[in-house]
Amino acid sequence: MNGKEIVSKLDFILQWIFRLVVLNVMWIFYSVLGLIVAGIFPSTAAMLSVARKWILGEHDIKIFQTFKKTYRQEFATANILGWILTITGVILYFNFQLMKNSVSVFSIVTPFAFYLMVFFYMILLIWAFPMLVHYKATWRQHLKNAIIVGLSKLHYTLMCGLKIFFVLYLSLSYPGIIPFFTISALGIGVMWVTLRVFTKMDQGVKVKSL
Repeated sequence: MNGKEIVSKLDFILQWIFRLVVLNVMWIFYSVLGLIVAGIFPSTAAMLSVARKWILGEHDIKIFQTFKKTYRQEFATANILGWILTITGVILYFNFQLMKNSVSVFSIVTPFAFYLMVFFYMILLIWAFPMLVHYKATWRQHLKNAIIVGLSKLHYTLMCGLKIFFVLYLSLSYPGIIPFFTISALGIGVMWVTLRVFTKMDQGVKVKSL
């Protein structure tokens, strides 16, 4: 490897570090701008939208304008989706606490049903927001399609889960990277996997329509 190749690779790495930092900081800023409760979910959609464009090869996009545009466009839908998922998660948590502290004649069936619900919930968490930024649909359709795609492409769902686990493990091991990389790294990791599925699905639709 000559000096020119080393400089080129170093430049590539530094560019991606810069992108990750900018995207992470913007996610935090716009989440706070929406007072967290109204800002975190549109910020997540906007972050995934920017990540999607980068993965598709659109490296020269105006990050701030793209982020801001998606934040505004998907504000309502992202909040509906996000709060449905949040409330569902809270309900599952309280159900888990009740299940731990209760003795039931259905001691085998109840945990099985609970963990099955958790499994479906995790699928929704992984796929709902990537669906939102890639397809135009209602929040109900996004939830339904997230379950369908997540189950039919289970190996990709597991791949997303592994990427999420790796980023979170790294972030908890080195908390200093959280304000700069964690959210953007999660977004790019999940979007990279889900976009592969969406691209294949879109190509399949085009072939069938010919």
